[in-house]
Amino acid sequence: MAKLWSGLASGAIDDAAEDFNRSIRVDSRMYREDILGSVAHAKMLAAKNIISAEDAEAIVEGLNGILADIDSGALKIDMEAEDIHTFVEQTLTERAGEPGKRLHTARSRNDQVALDARMYLKTRAETTGKLLKSLMGTLCERAEESKAMVMPGYTHLQRAQPVTMGHHLMAYAMMLSRDLGRLSDAVRRMDVSPIGSCALAGTTYDTDRFFEAELLGFGSVCENSLDGVSDRDFCVELASDLSLIMTHLSRMSEELILWSSWEFKFVELSAAYSTGSSIMPQKKNPDMAELTRGKTGRVYGDLMALLTVLKGLPLAYNKDMQEDKELIFDAFDTVDACLTVCAPMVGTMKLIPENMRRAAASGFINATDLADWLVGRGMPFRTAYKLTGELVAECSKKGVTLEELTLDEYRAKSELFDESLYDAINIDNCLLRRTSYGGPTPKSVERQIEYIKELIK
Repeated sequence: MAKLWSGLASGAIDDAAEDFNRSIRVDSRMYREDILGSVAHAKMLAAKNIISAEDAEAIVEGLNGILADIDSGALKIDMEAEDIHTFVEQTLTERAGEPGKRLHTARSRNDQVALDARMYLKTRAETTGKLLKSLMGTLCERAEESKAMVMPGYTHLQRAQPVTMGHHLMAYAMMLSRDLGRLSDAVRRMDVSPIGSCALAGTTYDTDRFFEAELLGFGSVCENSLDGVSDRDFCVELASDLSLIMTHLSRMSEELILWSSWEFKFVELSAAYSTGSSIMPQKKNPDMAELTRGKTGRVYGDLMALLTVLKGLPLAYNKDMQEDKELIFDAFDTVDACLTVCAPMVGTMKLIPENMRRAAASGFINATDLADWLVGRGMPFRTAYKLTGELVAECSKKGVTLEELTLDEYRAKSELFDESLYDAINIDNCLLRRTSYGGPTPKSVERQIEYIKELIK
């Protein structure tokens, strides 16, 4: 295929250099955006009498035909073309003749690729948002089911205080809700059309950038043509948002891996989202959760690579920017693949409440409640804290729980103790008394579920 830039630079390019320069293997996925952007551009040129209505009609008809043929498979994208812009324009010229040669009036590949990328990534963000909502919905369903399943909450991976599995799962739903908000914010900032910035300095033609932006569904146009072609903030912002999504998926995966181990056995992952061992027949490996955790580093790498590519670039366009698409596309592909697996993995896992309850009963997670009970009897908190610690140490030596100490053993430490302490340190009561907003009680979890469901709507 001939080069769009063949003119002064008319010498033959080295084959290896040509392949090195070629981007169509990456940007071919933007064929739809490239064609729709060109349709809008042709309509704008005709509306401003820069090209004739007849030429515009021929261009639009030709572009729609190319789009239909690529969609149907009748037309294969030539992977020997330099980029998708070259392929579409030259295919159009082959089909429409002279009118096709008029399409590139008052634009450059610099603003064209910036336009295509924004259009494509807006669509990808919408898809990722739907996948986030699907996982959030699944978490809500499992939280409703497990809102009264008592389990230990942890700090430093040490049993700390009583929560429920529903409360724990809703913490991840809240993280994902912020991810959804960040994606929405990023899309709002990138909803700016760069087309008409041309190579870097606009054009001498009397164009209407606002008309073209409106046809393409953009909220506004970029205010500075240099910025229009050189801005890739939106790629970095999206990659950052995607990295945080992976942070949250990785943290959740880590807990599923721990919880499905024999040491915890709070959950059992479905065979559909596990694998076996090639040598140990008893093994059921949480490979999908592990892969999600592992792929987090890949998305972080995409973000760091984007930042590094951009950090020293002078204005305006530089060929370095060709690297942006492979990185941000990979980040989206990876996140979407992980979300697609995580929702059903969570949805099909078996919960084992008796093991959660057993862990809650044996970890002294009611110690704070015992100290609070003493405070309610007038003892200063620091004194109550120290006394409760001594009681926990005594229990540990005897191999019993706080509930199993006799009243006489308690009263040997303080005359404040009476029979009501056993009601205070009952695990269920410890949970139900945590009525502060956002806490672990079943009613509080129900409120959290409703909050997320409203966001999903």
